[in-house]
Amino acid sequence: MSTLNINGQDHEVDVDPTTPILWALRDTLEMTGTKFGCGAALCGACTVHLDGNAIRSCVTPVAAAEGLRITTIEAATDGSDPVGAHVHAAWVRHDVAQCGYCQSGQIMSAIAFLKSIPAGKQPSAEEIDNAMAGNICRCGTYARIRAAVADAARALA
Repeated sequence: MSTLNINGQDHEVDVDPTTPILWALRDTLEMTGTKFGCGAALCGACTVHLDGNAIRSCVTPVAAAEGLRITTIEAATDGSDPVGAHVHAAWVRHDVAQCGYCQSGQIMSAIAFLKSIPAGKQPSAEEIDNAMAGNICRCGTYARIRAAVADAARALA
């Protein structure tokens, strides 16, 4: 039995400690906002925050998260986090989602990136592309993703 702090609440999960966080979230806790993509930390669909850092939940074991805070897309875009709220609003304004499958991972990466840069800094297109490079969009909406991240950065300034 492991205790995970997810979105500010403790959850008891009866899983093997080597179970990836992704499966504890999706299968055990039925929190399906975090998506399964490749299972090898290559696509970014499973991105969540672990103590504020973007991680790939498909390869991070539950044991690595005990005592730390996991934030999923459900809490990141519920309006309680100003950065998450601005990113989510920019995503809608720029009509980023096409099929939408990668979007929770994309948004989680964008939030972590914007929180990592100095307040008021306007990231360049290259900086945004580098920060988002670990997230694959099968639909190829990269230009809209870049525009939404830049828009959210301006809104936060």
